[in-house]
Amino acid sequence: MSLFTGTATYYRQFRPGIPEDVAAVLDRATPVRTNGPRRLLDVGTGTGLVVEALLDRFDDIIAADNDADMLATAESALRPKLPEGSRLTLVESTAEDFVPPVGWKADLVTICRAFHWLDQGAVLRLLDSQVAPDGVVAIFGDNSFWAAGSPWKEAVRDVIKTFLGEERRAGSGTFQHHNRPYSEIMEESPFNQVKEIRVPVQRTWTTASILGYLYSTSFAAPHLFGDRLEEFETAVKSRLTDFSDSDTFPEDNEFLIRIGRRSKT
Repeated sequence: MSLFTGTATYYRQFRPGIPEDVAAVLDRATPVRTNGPRRLLDVGTGTGLVVEALLDRFDDIIAADNDADMLATAESALRPKLPEGSRLTLVESTAEDFVPPVGWKADLVTICRAFHWLDQGAVLRLLDSQVAPDGVVAIFGDNSFWAAGSPWKEAVRDVIKTFLGEERRAGSGTFQHHNRPYSEIMEESPFNQVKEIRVPVQRTWTTASILGYLYSTSFAAPHLFGDRLEEFETAVKSRLTDFSDSDTFPEDNEFLIRIGRRSKT
């Protein structure tokens, strides 16, 4: 069973997309191609939120994920939006097992909200042979709902813990925390010239979008609650009324983008 079994529909509808300001940072970091296609490899693509944000900036895109349901949802969402003359290939594969077509080199590799699931050092070493000589690797994401602090989020987390236990779930198991900064891990890889960029983002949630988001995660997927799902929803709705009379819940968040390049020789 995938960590995200049963979440694809919720993921597509309720996971916040990639802001234009983040897409612009990624675009500026990537080399411009005047002869030949500009190529993007999106690792752990999920339902294709990163690809969607970058569709009009790349001509040849490979999006990889090991969850077939996620890829099917990405295909349905992205294919109709693909610019004429562009190529999109969806590949069912783990990051550790992915092999690009012969001669294919990415100008940009994106890993968004997924690096914590990977064999990090091994994946970065593998990417050395999959990235163009002047290409870049971008590892980025916003603060997790589980970790980002605000009173209403803390209250919702307390409800989750009441139903599923104190430890953060990861599907049928528990989440294994990674304590080392991603930039430090990148600095030990072939992409050791690392620049960090922060992009603030403000959002407004509703009770429905909060529940939809939770059901897109590995720590609150619907199947984890069994026959108590309706009871969980009722508890979340009740708790959230303590924080808003208008069903609006503001969030201040940020994307931390780490751009890695190889050392110049």
